[in-house]
Amino acid sequence: MSDRSVPEKGTPLPDVDIAGITRIIPHRYPFLLIDRVVEITAFERAVGIKNVTVNEPFFPGHFPDDPIMPGVLTIEAMAQTAAVMTIASYGPAYEGSSVYFMSIDGARFRRPVRPGDRLALEVRLVRAKLGVFKYEATARVDGEVVSEAAFGAKLMGRRDR
Repeated sequence: MSDRSVPEKGTPLPDVDIAGITRIIPHRYPFLLIDRVVEITAFERAVGIKNVTVNEPFFPGHFPDDPIMPGVLTIEAMAQTAAVMTIASYGPAYEGSSVYFMSIDGARFRRPVRPGDRLALEVRLVRAKLGVFKYEATARVDGEVVSEAAFGAKLMGRRDR
């Protein structure tokens, strides 16, 4: 693969719908936690969208009488958004690759996320070196910050499935 096929940093990329997400990252139900990725700028930022419904598999246990999306799953949705942005930035040759967590720092949860909420997961790439990436992310509902975190991840090669 030549470097010319990889978009330059800052190049606007097309939005990615659910069909594109499942092409780009290997996550599937019940652990695919984003529905769309929009506002993608190669190697810089993206916004993931998660429409939270009462049908999520975690709500019966978290909590039956007061359904709240687990904060760690909000961070996972941020990471999936980062994975889509990163792999989309490298182009189709990288589709199906995995991006593995290496660290999570400074996670803060400001308010619960409940059924009916629409999470907007803004992810910014802070640093990239030798396939290791550092991101900062903020999750919002109706413009209000509900959680934020910084995390590190490593781009792994595509596995035959």
